[in-house]
Amino acid sequence: MRFETPLVPARLIRRYKRFLADCRLEDGREVTAHCANPGSMMGLAEPEQKIWLEPNDDPKKKLKYGWRLVDHENGHFTGVDTSVPNKALRAALEARDIRELAAYETVRPEVKYGENSRIDFLLTQPGLPDAYVEVKSVTLSRLPGLAEFPDSVTARGTKHLGELSAMVARGHRAIMLYLVQRTDCDRFALAADIDPTYADTFETVQAQGVERLIYTTRISPEGVWVLPKPLD
Repeated sequence: MRFETPLVPARLIRRYKRFLADCRLEDGREVTAHCANPGSMMGLAEPEQKIWLEPNDDPKKKLKYGWRLVDHENGHFTGVDTSVPNKALRAALEARDIRELAAYETVRPEVKYGENSRIDFLLTQPGLPDAYVEVKSVTLSRLPGLAEFPDSVTARGTKHLGELSAMVARGHRAIMLYLVQRTDCDRFALAADIDPTYADTFETVQAQGVERLIYTTRISPEGVWVLPKPLD
C-alpha cells in the first residue's frame, strides 16, 4: 500500500487529546496533525522524535497533515496510523499473499456481525467455511525485537475475541490477525501485564478454535506492505 501523497519529515512536539499532535516541519513551521491511533502509543510519542506526516489539501479536513510513521533513525520505522493495516492487508488478501487464507477469492471489508460490530474482513469461497478476520495493529515494543499487543487496556478488543469465538461455534473460521507495524521486531507476545483480561480471553477463545496469525510489514516513507511470511 503506497501513501497517496508523498510524506514529509517533521519532529514531534507533543501528542495530546489522543488524536492530535503538534509537529515542527523542517522549515521550522509548527503544524497540528491528526493522529489516527487511539492507543497509548507507548514509546512512540516522545518529544523531538523524527516522524513522517502525510499532507492533504482536502477542504473537508480541518487538519492538513496526518501522522503516519515514527522514524527511529536507525533504518527502522513504526507505522502509527491504525487505519493503514486494513488497507495493506486488504491488498495482500486480494492478491492471495496470506498463505493461510489464499484459498478464498472473495474479500469483503467491514461486514456487520456479532453485537453491533463489524468484522474487518469476511472471506468467502464455495466449498469452504466463511472466514472472519479481525485485524489488530501492533506497535508496542518494550524489549529489543519483541512486538506486543495491546499497548493499553482494550475492552473493545476483548469483545471482538468473544464475537470471533461465537463465529467458530456456528461452524465458521475465525482468525485474529496481528499485523506488526514495526520493522525492528521478529517476535510477538501478548502484553498480559498491560491487559490480563485480554490475554486470558485470548487463551480461552484460542482453545475454542479461534486461529492466530501474526504478520510483519515492510515500512518506508513510500508505503506499508505486508510481508508474505508469518511469524510463529
